[in-house]
Amino acid sequence: MDHEILIFVLAGFAAQMIDGCLGMAYGVSLNTFLLSLGVPPAPASATIHAAEVFTTAASGVSHFKFGNVDKQLFKKLLIPGVIGGIAGALFLSFADSAVIRPIVAFYLFAMGLRILMKALKDIKIKKVEGKLFPLGLAGGLMDAIGGGGWGPIVTSTLVARGNHPQLTIGSVNAAEFFVTIAETATFVSLIGGMVRWRMIAGLIIGGVIASPFAAYTCKKLPHRIMMLIVGTFITVLSIRTILMAL
Repeated sequence: MDHEILIFVLAGFAAQMIDGCLGMAYGVSLNTFLLSLGVPPAPASATIHAAEVFTTAASGVSHFKFGNVDKQLFKKLLIPGVIGGIAGALFLSFADSAVIRPIVAFYLFAMGLRILMKALKDIKIKKVEGKLFPLGLAGGLMDAIGGGGWGPIVTSTLVARGNHPQLTIGSVNAAEFFVTIAETATFVSLIGGMVRWRMIAGLIIGGVIASPFAAYTCKKLPHRIMMLIVGTFITVLSIRTILMAL
């Protein structure tokens, strides 16, 4: 294995550990990394989601195995997530996402603060009821446009509303596999020649290795600690994104 691929193996491993433990930030972390290397937004998002087809499959299986998936929540997020992902991939293939990123970052910043506030007081875990179509649609849309956002938008919103962190993370990660397939198919059909396949290979290897370790860690972390980690991570990452956009 040469040094270039090894760098992406390590990046894929780190991103999947974050995503598997917190239910978010695989795409956001890697998109920041790829953009810093000079990869344009559309190819960066396409590359990330092509790798995610494999990593989300491994992650979803791992979360099912460790009992982290609420099947009803999974079903409610699946269809709107796929629709939003396809729409976002179509949009990004023909437009610049620079205007949308700060808007998403401000939303995530507010979600991060809300989660931190809930984590610092008595946590009342409750099952989120009602329709989740708009949330799944927004998550899929922003995930494709920003190279990541399914987890930060969907997981952060559900956890902030009081849904069980462990089951939220597992269910959101499981649904992400199907959202990612839809996004990747759309990207490849439109800008397939710009996808960085060498990078994808490294990201896949690192992500698949990390998936079972991340799912196990998610199952073992106490709820309050998990919420503190999620809230802090979202808040810090959002501030950085806002500053970069400004």
